[in-house]
Amino acid sequence: MKKIKVGVLGATGIVGQWFIHLLRDHPWFELTALAASEKSADRPYEEAVGDRWKIPYEMPDYAKGMKVRDCTPDLDCRLAFSGLDSSVAGPVETAFAEADYVVSSNSKNHRMDADVPLLVPEVNHDHLEVVKRQKTPGFIVTNPNCSAIPLALVLKPLLDSFGVAEVFVATMQALSGAGFKGFELDIVDNILPHIGGEEPKVESEPLKILARVQNGEFVNAEIKISAHCNRVNVQDGHLEAVSVRLDRKPTLEEFKGALKTFNPLKGMDLPFAPDPPIVLREEDDRPQPKYDRDNGKGMAVTVGRVREDPVWDYKFMLLGHNTIRGAAGAALLNAELMKVKGLLK
Repeated sequence: MKKIKVGVLGATGIVGQWFIHLLRDHPWFELTALAASEKSADRPYEEAVGDRWKIPYEMPDYAKGMKVRDCTPDLDCRLAFSGLDSSVAGPVETAFAEADYVVSSNSKNHRMDADVPLLVPEVNHDHLEVVKRQKTPGFIVTNPNCSAIPLALVLKPLLDSFGVAEVFVATMQALSGAGFKGFELDIVDNILPHIGGEEPKVESEPLKILARVQNGEFVNAEIKISAHCNRVNVQDGHLEAVSVRLDRKPTLEEFKGALKTFNPLKGMDLPFAPDPPIVLREEDDRPQPKYDRDNGKGMAVTVGRVREDPVWDYKFMLLGHNTIRGAAGAALLNAELMKVKGLLK
């Protein structure tokens, strides 16, 4: 099978580094272009990154000598993965879509656009039909916030089985979610109880992810979500404490069963689709970032401590790998779904 040529925008950043690692030997995609800021352009990738290679894997040999280009839509690829900073991502991604590229973005800029899917393939693969409303030759698809993805993934089977009325979530978010700034935070003997702009994303994005499509438009889910977001001294893996009030309260076994049996991508053979997407742990002290973030090669969400809540209906802990499932891996899985749906021709 002839591989599809792909590029990475923002290739020198943390998310860009994860894209380059995850694309190594991908069966469907071939990395043919790297792009970053002007200060990195026209330099070999290894030189452009310098001592800022921060992910826990060696830089792939195939990427080291690749020439970094400007983020302009003249790259030798069909699909552009965007790990760009939000300060520049919006107009750059639009320019690529206008030049007939497909953009699979991790950036926040277009997430809430009325014609851009906020895609989690296990949850809302039907949202891809809305790209037809975009007025450009190419199109943009985004993945959600790194805390919203695992939350929405777990809420989906609960919504389908029992209905979800209200959600309370307190996140404990890893340092890598802050990019290079995460290595500079005052985090020793400390917890940071504020992450700029994070709580509104966690409260609003799941409503679009869980939306239904009606006449080509998103109709958001009617769920109330209250979020507290904190930065903690963990390298990778966002842990979330969640309480839910459901429309119909099931038994504990019914609640767990809905999570265990949820696997809507089974049989589609997407290389990055975890099987199962939700891993349920029964121990009192799991999930933990150190031991559970790599479940499903970092693409599965791990749930544990499921129990009745005396104020709400049920409460539980969930964990997602923020830079794989919550960032580069999510955009890669989105692209795999687009390929299967015939949107990368």
